[in-house]
Amino acid sequence: MAAPAAPAVTRQVGSARCGGQRRQLPGELREASRCPVVDADGRSVPFEALYGEQKAIVLFVRNFLCYTCKEYVEDLAKVPKAFLQEANVRLIVIGQSSYHHIKPFCSLTGYTHEMYVDPQREIYKILGMKRGEGNNVSVQSPHVKSNTLLGSIRSVWRAMTGPAFDFQGDPAQQGGALILGPGNEVHFLHLDKNRLDHVPINTVLQLAGVKTVNFTHKPQIIDI
Repeated sequence: MAAPAAPAVTRQVGSARCGGQRRQLPGELREASRCPVVDADGRSVPFEALYGEQKAIVLFVRNFLCYTCKEYVEDLAKVPKAFLQEANVRLIVIGQSSYHHIKPFCSLTGYTHEMYVDPQREIYKILGMKRGEGNNVSVQSPHVKSNTLLGSIRSVWRAMTGPAFDFQGDPAQQGGALILGPGNEVHFLHLDKNRLDHVPINTVLQLAGVKTVNFTHKPQIIDI
């Protein structure tokens, strides 16, 4: 008989005070904080610059050709800037390709929030984000609409019709989600087990104190 599925690697940390002091970053995140990330114009900044002064939702995606990442980021694009500004929270996506792919991917998905890349996957590796698909893991992202066959065909077609045959990152790399800052505070950490193991966007918005978004396009019922 198959072993039961392992629980998702999800941790909420740092949201409470411990001994009167805020919890500090674990060693892995301290190491990752010094790694560079690169913006769409090729400018490099240390990872910690993304959350040092302000709370940030940081979402690591698999690669920019991945159909599940594309559809997830398309929904991230629907988060209003006003919601983030009201909560004083940054929304940041990090990929692992060359920075040259950031602007085309933002144009493709309609994403207008912040995006960076970790081209050498240094932060992915330090934080323990896995490569390959997890076994015995049955999950379904509420943000992915395509089935596996059709989505994979579209990903390969985009690779073949691009300016260079390029998977825009390691195709086996998985992503994750964090809520960090300001300073060394860690509120939430999730490491994806497979391509569909995204944290629902409204979950991370709620945990970061940001208003949630209606992704269903159905009218919301308000109790009065």
